[in-house]
Amino acid sequence: MAIEISVTLTQIQTLDLSAAQALIDPLLTTATPDNLKTAEQQISFQINFPQDPNDPRELSEIPEVRLWFIYLDAQYPWLPFLLDWKAGELARYTAMLVPHQFHPKDGIQFNIEALEIFVMNKTFVLSKWCQQQGIKGRSHIQAMTQMLGYELEDGFFDLMNFQ
Repeated sequence: MAIEISVTLTQIQTLDLSAAQALIDPLLTTATPDNLKTAEQQISFQINFPQDPNDPRELSEIPEVRLWFIYLDAQYPWLPFLLDWKAGELARYTAMLVPHQFHPKDGIQFNIEALEIFVMNKTFVLSKWCQQQGIKGRSHIQAMTQMLGYELEDGFFDLMNFQ
């Protein structure tokens, strides 16, 4: 069940989240652990932001696009649970929210401290959200943090009393 959210230039310019809301909100209205697990890692974004052919920036380097994603993250801070990690959506989402530099040879180089804060924030947010939804999500969160280069041991989750 792949879910693609198409975002237009106008939506980005006006901080209009309706395209995302139309697909994400129904998941919440029928939220059961099974429904949400079915939607896990299924969302991807089609960002329609025309660029000048001479503009070398990646979408994550364009302030307007990043602002739209910051606003989206404020509305759905647990969204990484639903992103299609295999298609690179978690990395792209992270790039929209975490300061980084893009090197043609080495790819994205995140600011280490900012990435660590992002990972810890998402760990806390997702832990609480999974508990609220009745999802035993420790392994899901550990997999997410591993995708971002962090290894969280079970003892860390025990501190939060999270299964």
